Amino acid sequence: MNIYELSLNQVSSLLKENQVRPEEVLDSLKKRIEAVEETIKSFITIDWEHAYNRAKELEESNDKKGKLWGCPVCIKDNIITKDIRTTAGSRILENFIPPYDATVIERLKEEGAIILGKTNLDEFAMGSSTENSAFFVTRNPWNVERVPGGSSGGSAAAVASFEAFGALGSDTGGSIRQPASFCGLVGLNPTYGRVSRYGLIAFASSLDQIGPITRNVEDSILLFEVISGHDEKDSTSAHLEKFKFNKNKKLKIPFSFGVLKKNFFDGVDYEIESAYNEVSEEIEKIGGEKIEIEFPLLDYCLPTYYIIATSEASSNLSKYDGVRYAFRHSDYRNLEEMYMKTRNTGFGKEVKRRIILGTFSLSSGYYEDYYLKAVKVREMIRNSFNEIFKKVEVVLFPASPEPAFKIGEKIEDPLKMYLSDIFTVSSNLASIPCISIPVTLTKNNLPIGIQILADRFEEQKLFMISLELEKRFFFDIKKIPC
Repeated sequence: MNIYELSLNQVSSLLKENQVRPEEVLDSLKKRIEAVEETIKSFITIDWEHAYNRAKELEESNDKKGKLWGCPVCIKDNIITKDIRTTAGSRILENFIPPYDATVIERLKEEGAIILGKTNLDEFAMGSSTENSAFFVTRNPWNVERVPGGSSGGSAAAVASFEAFGALGSDTGGSIRQPASFCGLVGLNPTYGRVSRYGLIAFASSLDQIGPITRNVEDSILLFEVISGHDEKDSTSAHLEKFKFNKNKKLKIPFSFGVLKKNFFDGVDYEIESAYNEVSEEIEKIGGEKIEIEFPLLDYCLPTYYIIATSEASSNLSKYDGVRYAFRHSDYRNLEEMYMKTRNTGFGKEVKRRIILGTFSLSSGYYEDYYLKAVKVREMIRNSFNEIFKKVEVVLFPASPEPAFKIGEKIEDPLKMYLSDIFTVSSNLASIPCISIPVTLTKNNLPIGIQILADRFEEQKLFMISLELEKRFFFDIKKIPC
């Protein structure tokens, strides 16, 4: 077996047992990347010099205490990495070299990880297909004519195509879980505040969260244990110690789980609905008690999300004006023209669209009608989940209404693209944890993922159920055609 085919936990064990060296692991990945990257296009930047220097430094130190000692990990390119280019998928940050690391990067390094490279994304994480990157489109390793999902599509494609053992993504409205589902992977959106956002280039600050994308649940646990925990640099960080998965804790049988009523599946692909029902039956077999839940606010989640997210984006992106950060247009006659030309050239079409939408929602005369109402509906959504979790311990949602769609199929119809997020945005609005796990393939050999949602800070429960389901829906990612 090639080293690059191993899971993150497997390669970590081999490194600690001296059966392989960090440099050999990098050699294996390099060989794989050279074979498939031209087709998949997962990475914006791969800094081999940094990676090999780090491997050499680790070997010479001979200190193997870290959980990820010698393990290469790739990072979505909207997470700050010291001395490694960080673009957020945008021309406006094309040549930005950060002078510091995000907290999650510091924690990976403290545990001995090697930062392999920065992965492609929809510009400033705005998109559901990784077609909105300023640089290139990333392709789905299961079918290169289809999208890998977004906005963490580069991270998902890299892990699925064996170019990386694990990756970090960011999730604002499903940007980890939807690409994980499209690429046959495990994607975790942690409870808001459980992982530091310090060093994450903001899209919508009250929704953004960093989380792992991996090939199995155990790898997700490993990465989450490393990056979680309170950070004084992030004022929204929860005052909790690092997460530690309790292997001895067993599921309390019977446990209740919520399923959506049949009318929620209007317009959903029949293979997705079929997989959802199959997973529901398996959860009953492991001791779950199925309860149908009412969630009348589901139809309001998407418009609420897009009003809040675009409003926060219009504020967060105002600092990219050609004065304080990165790119500045060279041809201008006065300050106002410099602002206009810099932002018009530096930002892509989707980012401009969302800035305009957000600015409109926040503008005088419309603030009460749009943004303020959206904030009130968000509170109602949170209360609705609070009521649901009084009746059930976890809730089952589809990850996406359809499997991976074709490249170009929705790029000219933003409303159709936004509907891809209909089952994922609610957990971000409610600040609750959610995991997407792969369960089966469609008749066209495309992965299908199912989400499990839990109450705030109940990641232990999510992982316990996911591990049980993973045994029953063994998903052999080595069937991947690429």
